[in-house]
Amino acid sequence: MNYENIKEENTNFATLAGVVCKELEKSHEIDGEKFFEFAIKVKRLSEQVDTIPVTVSERILMGKTIENGSFVRVSGEYRSYNKLEGEHSKLVLHLFTKDLEILQSESNENEVKLTGFVCKEPIYRKTPFEREICDVLLAINRANYRKSDYIPCILWGRNARFMAEQYVGCKIEVVGRIQSREYTKKFENGECEVKTAYEVSCQSVSVLSNIEKIKEKDESNIEAMNV
Repeated sequence: MNYENIKEENTNFATLAGVVCKELEKSHEIDGEKFFEFAIKVKRLSEQVDTIPVTVSERILMGKTIENGSFVRVSGEYRSYNKLEGEHSKLVLHLFTKDLEILQSESNENEVKLTGFVCKEPIYRKTPFEREICDVLLAINRANYRKSDYIPCILWGRNARFMAEQYVGCKIEVVGRIQSREYTKKFENGECEVKTAYEVSCQSVSVLSNIEKIKEKDESNIEAMNV
């Protein structure tokens, strides 16, 4: 399915508040407008820290100073793009800033709400401690653009069991938080490298439409008409 050609506005809202841990660095330029990257550390209730990459335009930065240790709140869309590394393409995730506020004291917020289409078969699994997990890749259309963002999502427990039964093409809404986690990648030559993965940890999920279920319903109606 070509998700980019589905003409509807899907929801993509994200808000982060935390401490700047990586200073501004120029990322790219579009039509003369410069864009910059930095990173924010956000504490979870467990005191574990997520480090989230952020992109912001010079227009939004105007009159604001961002430096290591600054307290900020940013809101916008959680986006993805493909970055070529050697012969391979890597999916890069970042919060694309539409509003930025400098805070006077530390605050920790991490909320994201996405509406999109399941574009790969959900992967259900269990941890060694029998915790249920389901990995889902969402295709989220950008409003007014013929482009989609592809966001990895992870669901737990009964939400994991629920999503394991859904189909590719299913339209869902998820609410959760952006999380980062480190993992070790092993190469064929035996070398290892510590990398960081980003995903949305979902607290709730709703199915808005299911193409397979609609198809089954239409086929059953046709059969009934032919009886």
